[in-house]
Amino acid sequence: MKFLDRYLQSARIKRGRPFVKQGDVVVDVGCADGAMFKEWQGLIGRGVGVDPALDKHEMGPNYELCPGNFPEAVPNDVQADLITMFAVLEHIPPERQAELAKACSAMLKPGGRIVATVPSPRVDSILHVLSALRLVDGIAVHEHYGFRPDKVPAIFPAPAYRLERWQRFQFGLNNLFVFVKV
Repeated sequence: MKFLDRYLQSARIKRGRPFVKQGDVVVDVGCADGAMFKEWQGLIGRGVGVDPALDKHEMGPNYELCPGNFPEAVPNDVQADLITMFAVLEHIPPERQAELAKACSAMLKPGGRIVATVPSPRVDSILHVLSALRLVDGIAVHEHYGFRPDKVPAIFPAPAYRLERWQRFQFGLNNLFVFVKV
């Protein structure tokens, strides 16, 4: 990852931090190298990260990183207080989004939360330029499927979920969503 990739990753992780409670069991979908667990060290009780780009299973002090896709790669014993998806939803094909929400519901404890960030559509053109200038790595803009942030509440609909917060950040280029399992 380049400096700008790390900066953007860290900004998303910081946006999610206020929604974590001491001792939470956290599943991070699209965990990359587990940076979130390192930043939240001493806060969470257990962390499980999943990412198809991981080469091998890795263990940290109170977390594990599992290669593969959500939810299949998550160990069967995990009941999460929080599921994070930072810059992930826009990469999920529309036909798999309902399946994703159902899997989250099955894994979350009652009252558990989903914290997700998604870019605004304008970000795609910015990422193309940054990528061409070799300022960012690993950006799969071709997987964004024309994603629009205003469609996120439909992925996690009532009565299974309640939207707790939607806010824009980074000059409106990113969006934070927090859903609570009802």
